[in-house]
Amino acid sequence: MPVFDKKDKSRYTAFTRRTLGVGGGMSLVFAVLAGRLYQLQIRDGEEYLTASEDNRVSQRPIAPPRGRILDRFGAEMATNRRNYRVMIVAEQAKQGVRQALDQIGKVIQLSDLQKKKILADVAKNKKFVPVPVVENLSWEEFSRINLHLPYLPGVQPDVGETRDYPFGKEMVHVLGYVASVSQDDLKDDTDPLLDLPGYRIGKRGIEKAFDREVRGQAGDSRVEVNAYGRIVRELGKNAGEPGQDVWLTIDCELQRFADQRLGEESAACVVMDVDTGHVLSLSSTPGFDPNWFNVGLSGPQWRDLTTSDYKPLLNKVMGGTYPPGSTFKPAVALAAVEAGIATPDFRVNCNGVYNFGGHAFHCWQRKGHGALDIEGALKNSCDVFFYETSRRLGIDKIEAAARLLGLGAPTGIELPGERSGLIPSRAWKQKTYNWAWQQGDTISIAIGQGYVTATPLQLCQMAARVASGKQVSARMVHSVGDKVMDLAAAPHLPVSDEALAVVRAGMDKVCNEPGGTSFAWRINEPGFEMAGKTGTAQVRVYSKEERARGLTNNANLAWKLRDHALFIGYAPVNNPKYAIVCMIEHGATPPHPHCQMARDILLFAQKRDTVGRPTAYPVKSAAIRGTTRGAQNETSGKEPG
Repeated sequence: MPVFDKKDKSRYTAFTRRTLGVGGGMSLVFAVLAGRLYQLQIRDGEEYLTASEDNRVSQRPIAPPRGRILDRFGAEMATNRRNYRVMIVAEQAKQGVRQALDQIGKVIQLSDLQKKKILADVAKNKKFVPVPVVENLSWEEFSRINLHLPYLPGVQPDVGETRDYPFGKEMVHVLGYVASVSQDDLKDDTDPLLDLPGYRIGKRGIEKAFDREVRGQAGDSRVEVNAYGRIVRELGKNAGEPGQDVWLTIDCELQRFADQRLGEESAACVVMDVDTGHVLSLSSTPGFDPNWFNVGLSGPQWRDLTTSDYKPLLNKVMGGTYPPGSTFKPAVALAAVEAGIATPDFRVNCNGVYNFGGHAFHCWQRKGHGALDIEGALKNSCDVFFYETSRRLGIDKIEAAARLLGLGAPTGIELPGERSGLIPSRAWKQKTYNWAWQQGDTISIAIGQGYVTATPLQLCQMAARVASGKQVSARMVHSVGDKVMDLAAAPHLPVSDEALAVVRAGMDKVCNEPGGTSFAWRINEPGFEMAGKTGTAQVRVYSKEERARGLTNNANLAWKLRDHALFIGYAPVNNPKYAIVCMIEHGATPPHPHCQMARDILLFAQKRDTVGRPTAYPVKSAAIRGTTRGAQNETSGKEPG
């Protein structure tokens, strides 16, 4: 009998085919799995290992200490201080975040608006992430929180670092301030530091101009996290690179004195070294406390800043443009001497009015000054003299002299937001108004009215150039970190010594000869005398009716209708070292407060040199660093400044 019959043989064949099919399928499956394993573990193993490590290990940026800003003697103008703050962790607040905030509000003040913002921040983050509740607490408030901590589950006291401005409003227009990062900031800056919650960057002043240098380089913390992003442990930490210190040319004591002397006037004052252009003081009043923007600005504070007629947010020194008034006359005088018009025997007779082209151009002195030469015209600020002189000169020579003295263009100071002012020309008027230049335009320009405008900083630079005979430019930054901002020595002005001597002599007589417009407010102390030029800039046109009945004294007018008051000068007369400008918006009143302020500030600056002081820009030792990281008027003159 055969081992297999025919029927069994067919079954065996069918079984074998199934076995081979299943076996082949299984082999194919295992081959695919093996190939996939090869791909995952061998070919792409390193890539997936890195991805796995990235999921397990999180690298988080750390903000380094922000660099300091110091004055020329090492005084800290902007530094860092401890920031006592309170955080809340939602998952640990057993009674709920809202109830926890109510409990915190019983210990320290917490408004409903603050609570609403905190709840929104908690909702945006994971429950184990600490969310700031309140920052910049006083030590007393921080102590109270710590005392009640056992009854505040989920609340964590924390000590961080924040920006601090010890001089407050006295330095705000120099330093600026730091504030939270905006969406516009993120468009132009990819620094990972900007993504940190609560990180602040420079918004104005030196803080903004040198933000990247002062900011430093981000550090990082490598932490192990679980699948939910919770930190398991810290694997490593790099503190980053602290920001660089910025050394300014500012003298804090002089700046403080100038700011206090200006008081609450809407005013600007600059003191400059006539040989180097170094700005020693830059004051714009009224100011505001830059710490407000760091710790949080209230609604009433913001309304006061934005609605005040005195414009505390505006840096008037370089962001405000004004008709220079009679402070422009030294530029016209320089051009007249250089052109050979104002010779020693050149005289103009002033009877109080200058008639030209059917218009009457008035002098501030209604009865006139009589016959004057160039020095006498500067001393008395005679408008008629400069009307006639400018007619003979023409706008082209006046424009050239003004630009040579630094007007009509930014000074190049390191602060952002500087305006250029305006020195008009024939081409400018044709382009702007599609109208040819007229001689009447030149006559108005001669006394600093009409189209011409300038910033107080430009006027101070002009005074420095007249005093030194050099093309100095305003500068405020001495060094950043270890890098000194080397500046080439200023070249001499391409004008004759004779022309400069005449202008200086006239400015000397303004202050130091009886009859000069600032003689009553001169410096009396021998060796400290100042030279200068007063100026009054009209903000409205005087009508014929007003002139007929007599102009109203500025002191009796509404504040906004008063003329601006300006003074430019330098001291000491015989060996100039300091130049100054003092401008008071709507401040042209008989006591001449601008002249008094300039006198006091120049005297203070000079006497600073006679007392023992530390060397400027001392070696940056550990001891010094410490441990904390206008209206246009073409037909009327004005009274003197």
